[in-house]
Amino acid sequence: MTDVLVPGGRDVRGTLEEPGGSGGGDPNAIVVACPPHPQHGGSRTDSRLVAVSERLRETGVACLRFDYGPWDDGYGEREDVRNAVRWAADRYDTAVPIGLFGYSFGGSLALLAAADVDREVAAVSTLAPTARIAADLDALAALEDLACPVQVCYGERDSTVDWEPIVERARARGDAVTALPSDHFFVSKNETIADEVGDFFERTLLESG
Repeated sequence: MTDVLVPGGRDVRGTLEEPGGSGGGDPNAIVVACPPHPQHGGSRTDSRLVAVSERLRETGVACLRFDYGPWDDGYGEREDVRNAVRWAADRYDTAVPIGLFGYSFGGSLALLAAADVDREVAAVSTLAPTARIAADLDALAALEDLACPVQVCYGERDSTVDWEPIVERARARGDAVTALPSDHFFVSKNETIADEVGDFFERTLLESG
């Protein structure tokens, strides 16, 4: 486990977990994990992000979980995600593919950042994303722009965010869509989430090459 200060002009700090610990050479891939809404307690210690990170390490994939910088209505936070992707791309060899994972607010930001970051994102997995953060932070439109593999996991009883348009569009695109018997908070579902997301990234980041 390594503490990371993500460059970019905002105070963005993260935790990098690599297979076998730090200093063991490049991993097979890296996933940048975006936490839920910071004004509602979202952080890199979110239990869903931690579960996914642990599952990824088992398959030789590193994971960078990070905290957003000062609240900026989603705009600065989107740039935080972009900068985290840039950091990952600069740290590892170009042969190491980069994935993005996010939960709730973080899931929407993962779609938004992947659509226009100036580095290659090989796959995106989202858990309970909302369709729009602001008028010009439209995750649904960003999904349309993505050519990489996408996974959308959602809770069938989720009444917290507007996930339906994302799921509908993802199904129409032929993306991987997984329904979970849960509300927005996925209590007792961390292992299931980790398995679903881990399997997706194994297929898209490790086996596709």
